[in-house]
Amino acid sequence: MKEYGLIGYPLGHSLSADFFNAKFQTERINAVYKLFPMESLSELKGVLSQHRNLAGLNVTAPYKVSILRHLDRLDEEAALIGAVNTIRIERSRFRGPRLIGYNTDVSGFADSLELVRQPWHARALVLGSGGAALAVMRAMKKMGIEHRQVSRTPSDKTIYAYSDLTPDIIDRYKLIVNATPVGLYPHIDQCPPISFEGIGKEHLCYDLIYNPEETIFMHRARMQGATVHNGLEMLLIQALCSWRIWQEE
Repeated sequence: MKEYGLIGYPLGHSLSADFFNAKFQTERINAVYKLFPMESLSELKGVLSQHRNLAGLNVTAPYKVSILRHLDRLDEEAALIGAVNTIRIERSRFRGPRLIGYNTDVSGFADSLELVRQPWHARALVLGSGGAALAVMRAMKKMGIEHRQVSRTPSDKTIYAYSDLTPDIIDRYKLIVNATPVGLYPHIDQCPPISFEGIGKEHLCYDLIYNPEETIFMHRARMQGATVHNGLEMLLIQALCSWRIWQEE
């Protein structure tokens, strides 16, 4: 039986195993999807040696960037982004497993955003500096959406600090994407430190988090009249993209 799985830490919020195992059962696929919570990527080698039928992995926070140094090859898109959320594992009798990295977050985000965005959502703020934020910004570049990154520790003047986000600046960017884990289960009482005063009915506030279904970020934006959207559709779209990669001959 082939095995697939998710690596990251923590993983208590994840619905990936439920999604894939339901898919396997419905389609009568002889496979299983497991969660592999890792406090350190040093544990990856042990997982690969203990699970010799492991054919593919998804990668979530905090390892979408740091996983790169553990891979044998990168898909062109993943190399451009600098982050990986999908690994195809190739095995042969005469050598150890080869790990090939891909990024399906880009298409997952872009396809889900197209379902809800309006023409005036042409300028965006992207909250976060991890692998998810890199994928979101790559998707926006491909979609022609002007965007600025927001970080707790800006590395240059093109990146906003959270303290820079006045209501006037918030008002100018009608699309705001939370690509941080702030608000993720079980820390559901947390929220990115932005000013909601500048948010109005023309805003779309998209949270990549899907557990809980409505984060405080989404709730506060909705109370200001904004349209809100969580990351469940993105999860499902990128998961199916991962599956297609794993099935390639």
